[in-house]
Amino acid sequence: MAEKFTRNVSIRGNEEFLDIKLKDPMRVAAGPLGVQAALRHSFKEMGVVRSMTALLDMNQQDGFSCPSCAWPDPEKPSKVAEYCENGAKALADEATTSQIGADFFKQHSVEALSLLTDYELNKFGRLVEPLVLRKGSIHYEPIGWQEAYQMISTELKKLNSPDEAIFYTSGRSSNEAAFLYGMFARALGTNNMPDCSNMCHESSGVALSETLGIGKGSVKLEDLYGAEVVIVAGQNPGTNHPRMLSALEKCKQNGGKVISINPLKESGLVNFKNPQHLKGWIGSGEDIADFHLPVRVNQDIPLMKLILIKLAALDAISDAVFDHDFIKRYVDGYEALLADLKTYDEKALLQQCGVELDKINAVVELLAKKSKIVVCWAMGLTQHKNGVENIREFVNLLLLKGAIGKPNAGTCPVRGHSNVQGDRSVGIMHFVNEELNERIERHLGFVPPSKEGYDTVGAMKAMYEEKAKFFMCLGGNFLMAASDTEYTAEGIQNCDLTVQVSTKLNRTHLVTGKIGLILPTYGRSEKDMKNGKLRHITVENSMGQVRQSRGLLQPASDTIKSEPDIISELADTFFEGKHSMDWTSLAENYEHIREKIDLVVKGFDHTESRSKGAGYYLPNNVRELDFSKLPNGKAQLTINTVPEHRLAPDEYLLMTIRSHDQFNTTIYGLDDRYRGVYNARRVLFMNPADMKDAQLQKFDVVHMTSTYDGIVRKANNFKVIPYAIPKGDLAAYFPETNVLVPYNHYADGSKTPISKSIRVRLIKVQEI
Repeated sequence: MAEKFTRNVSIRGNEEFLDIKLKDPMRVAAGPLGVQAALRHSFKEMGVVRSMTALLDMNQQDGFSCPSCAWPDPEKPSKVAEYCENGAKALADEATTSQIGADFFKQHSVEALSLLTDYELNKFGRLVEPLVLRKGSIHYEPIGWQEAYQMISTELKKLNSPDEAIFYTSGRSSNEAAFLYGMFARALGTNNMPDCSNMCHESSGVALSETLGIGKGSVKLEDLYGAEVVIVAGQNPGTNHPRMLSALEKCKQNGGKVISINPLKESGLVNFKNPQHLKGWIGSGEDIADFHLPVRVNQDIPLMKLILIKLAALDAISDAVFDHDFIKRYVDGYEALLADLKTYDEKALLQQCGVELDKINAVVELLAKKSKIVVCWAMGLTQHKNGVENIREFVNLLLLKGAIGKPNAGTCPVRGHSNVQGDRSVGIMHFVNEELNERIERHLGFVPPSKEGYDTVGAMKAMYEEKAKFFMCLGGNFLMAASDTEYTAEGIQNCDLTVQVSTKLNRTHLVTGKIGLILPTYGRSEKDMKNGKLRHITVENSMGQVRQSRGLLQPASDTIKSEPDIISELADTFFEGKHSMDWTSLAENYEHIREKIDLVVKGFDHTESRSKGAGYYLPNNVRELDFSKLPNGKAQLTINTVPEHRLAPDEYLLMTIRSHDQFNTTIYGLDDRYRGVYNARRVLFMNPADMKDAQLQKFDVVHMTSTYDGIVRKANNFKVIPYAIPKGDLAAYFPETNVLVPYNHYADGSKTPISKSIRVRLIKVQEI
């Protein structure tokens, strides 16, 4: 047997410290400082003229959708600045004038590049030509498009089974690209389509499907404006979804109240200075959260149970706290839920959640009198072993209050990537949808596979166990996004061929299969021209609205291609023009793709015309109070258990978080302005009392270890910072801490990684 070639690449990059600086956490979000930071970053990456041209077009109805989060655009967007600081950074990041190609990789080996940080890798600029890392080589070299397609086709045809191929999708892709990609995988014969939803909001989809009959939220943007109460749970909108603060500001101005439930008190929920208004420049801003409940990490269910118990007690007196007419007509499981609540001890729940009683009582008093309630959440609820139950418990509150299916009330899972919801809508899924399969056969002319495929966890395991030989990524940075980084890296390197459709360099380009391909593609802001005609794509936002997106900047290079073109040309090469789908025709004119989407995908209808302007909403049964597909034809109240982490005396619970200078795994800079951390990422936020007990001082260096199933995982060199976080809890940035997350520990029912509640120990480093 030939010796196996292994590249000496690092999955961690440089772990050295920089000159860290600390300031007090900010208590105001956005405002002039936010504008200054956005423009400074944009001008540096794109130049003044290019920056202003693109920024003024972003999120406009005839422009392009922001490549950052999936927060919806208002019906009448601001003509001056319908974007936030992080959106501007995301645009600058993809539209940078810096470029790298064959000459760069001739000078830099993948082994040398892997020693750099993720921040340093991202700063090199746009990928501008297709590249191949050949077997036994440590340098990428140029390759022609057709040769790349032929290489992929050859490897796919060598597989013993289509299920040895895995097709991953990032949330940055368009509906058109995701649809073609999903149909190509199915035409090949596999449902191995893991996507980034598996790692973030899969828990939301499962919980909402079980309780309300649809795996999406029920509210529209305007519902937040008139809500009496908005609960923001496990979410940091100031950093991750800044434009949401404008909606919360309108809610407050209309008399609504905001409740923040989160271990950390985040700046965006303290005070917001809206740079679109004069008050945001010279005024005091808008105080956002009326109540902040600093719940201990993953103790949301004990908190919610305590709130429900107290509301039930008030309702027993007045019969006016819960919406009994709504419950009787639309809800199943009321008596069982009340009986279960009576089994809990209030003092034990109070101790477990860690929130002061007077704060809880104040929130109960508010909720008892209100019925227009919106619950918003993100990864702070989903990325736990009980992530599905976390969301179901908040749904219990909404159902008891009748706060579902009416204006200014309902569920609002806030999606973190610009089209992650659209990808799933148009068919990116590892599970089998029989109705979708029937429509594929009827309208596309081929029989799709009926065997469930790999989700993200399954894909990692299959590659690690050498059951998968081909791995393709439509966008994203899979290695750094997935849990258990070392395990994932070994799995990827077991593949014969890995393919990355990308705009910029990341670590997954360096940790590859025996052969690695990079296929460069357009950014969201770039013109997509074909035969002299400007093409547009569509995306779906967090609230189920489909709208057009049309770039205006010149592409980074005339040698890059659009994602639909790449997929269709690959499919045409693989099938040699002999397939029921006319792949070439579909990519020539995206309108043809949308016609197929309308035929195959439930809810899409006349997309070409209806997606113009503000776009259109996909059907949502909750908005119609239609629960006919659920047991007894009713929405479901659920009985959920309190979490038990069973920490050893020397263990803490670690939550992974973003800094203010990153989006998902993309690092824009090294400052976390809102939390007062500058020029550093390898930091550990820790309660001062815990530091004293552990005999740790500010800036002491520690390693973190996590032990699951007898396996010890380690993250090196973090400087300890005293911070207002519940005792026993820790926080640190990902992806640096993803190495601690075990691949085989995840949310029951959704397999979402436990990235927000990892049991860890600290090892003090004497000298560094």
